[in-house]
Amino acid sequence: MNTALLVFLGGGIGAVGRWAVGLAAMRLLGTGFPFGTLAVNLLGCFTMGVLARVLFQAGEGGHDLRIFLMTGVLGGFTTFSAFSLEAANLWMRQESGAAIIYILLSVGGSLVGIAAGLWLGGMLTR
Repeated sequence: MNTALLVFLGGGIGAVGRWAVGLAAMRLLGTGFPFGTLAVNLLGCFTMGVLARVLFQAGEGGHDLRIFLMTGVLGGFTTFSAFSLEAANLWMRQESGAAIIYILLSVGGSLVGIAAGLWLGGMLTR
């Protein structure tokens, strides 16, 4: 199957899953803490870890399934899982310095990006 189509279909499934988990968490636990996002990130990272081990063992035969599930479904469900796998890969390759830099830049940069975007959006809507 076409790789872009696999990513597209999986991404849609993942995005709907993320929305459903967020909605369920909001209804069950309220809106005082981002339980839905936390659940999605933790579940997505756990699932990414399992799939990384299992599907990479499948060799070339698991390529389409890896693209659909890991890039598509989990990419739509949470990009935090991809970030976590990349950080873990650096660490497992004994590139701990690079892993730490990647983690700090990703998390710190994301927070700076959100702050800057909120600021700019505020300036544009005044």
